[in-house]
Amino acid sequence: MKHPNEYSQLIALTIAGSREAYGELYEATIRDVYQTVHFLVREASDVDDIVQDIYIQVHRSLEQFDVNRPFKPWLMGVVMRQIHAYRRKRWTHLRMVKKVEQTDLMLEHDFTSDVVDRLSNRRLLASVERLPFKLKQVIILHYLNEYSQEESAAILGIPLGTVKSRIHAALQKLRQKPDNHTLFKGKVEDLHEFQ
Repeated sequence: MKHPNEYSQLIALTIAGSREAYGELYEATIRDVYQTVHFLVREASDVDDIVQDIYIQVHRSLEQFDVNRPFKPWLMGVVMRQIHAYRRKRWTHLRMVKKVEQTDLMLEHDFTSDVVDRLSNRRLLASVERLPFKLKQVIILHYLNEYSQEESAAILGIPLGTVKSRIHAALQKLRQKPDNHTLFKGKVEDLHEFQ
């Protein structure tokens, strides 16, 4: 184990641009980091990717590190946040895969009426596509993927109130577009048509 002052020196040199110092910092900490990730992540194939993400984040965050505090606990905080981000991303991915599988089972029917419905809503889809990304994001999650507002908030990592206000703002923008006024007529159900 390195003495805390050695970590401080390596950090200062790394911030100054020394690759060698960062390499030494990596070598001094990789064993503990790797073991921690290995024990907390079930998928062995993902461990290397997570460790790589951790060291990328460490390098980006070193300037914010308070050298008066111990380095190892700070490093483990980065490790835990990256593992949490991985698990959240994996959980979201698994839920989406499950939802797609369920949708595939439900969609085994005659698509002719669906195609007609979709074609009639092309202008609405184009308007949704032109929304700012943050507004489009909640509309797609809530109406296209049918996630509840609470689920959308969890997926995006934002408060429920923010999701509600973004949905409201998006619907207001869609209603204001002259092309959509006749298509939309205040009916949120129209957005379900482009599923």
